[in-house]
Amino acid sequence: MANVKKFHSRIVKKQILINATHDKVWKKISNIVGLPGWIDEIKKATYLSKIKRGVGAIRKLIFDDGNVIEEHIVIWNPNHSFSYIATTGLPLRVYHATLSVQPKNKKSAYLTWSTYLNSKKMTVKQFNEFILYLEAFYEKSLQNIKFQLEN
Repeated sequence: MANVKKFHSRIVKKQILINATHDKVWKKISNIVGLPGWIDEIKKATYLSKIKRGVGAIRKLIFDDGNVIEEHIVIWNPNHSFSYIATTGLPLRVYHATLSVQPKNKKSAYLTWSTYLNSKKMTVKQFNEFILYLEAFYEKSLQNIKFQLEN
């Protein structure tokens, strides 16, 4: 039964406190192609749309391993959060993620990355391995942005 492929869903959520102003954190994450250097394993990020910010902006991410993912911004709350969906490049039916910034005080802010995902008929083992990979990927990327913004 463990090798039976079916659909699985999960929410992955990671948060980090960054000792930088809310505005500084928002400026960094809202540059939707400014990912190399803080999003782990990304080689290049480019726009696929004329829209650069807000709903309708589309980006292409090229990873170190050659994988290419296309993402579309579907919700944009200026100075607070944005949500995007991956339309190609992941072994999933659904990938809907949100990055949000919440001030803690005048000098620090929480950055939260939460995602709902649904598999493309994976085994339980495959799906759980993908979740572990994604959690580590988010954790490392959030540590990277914290380091960049605090130094």
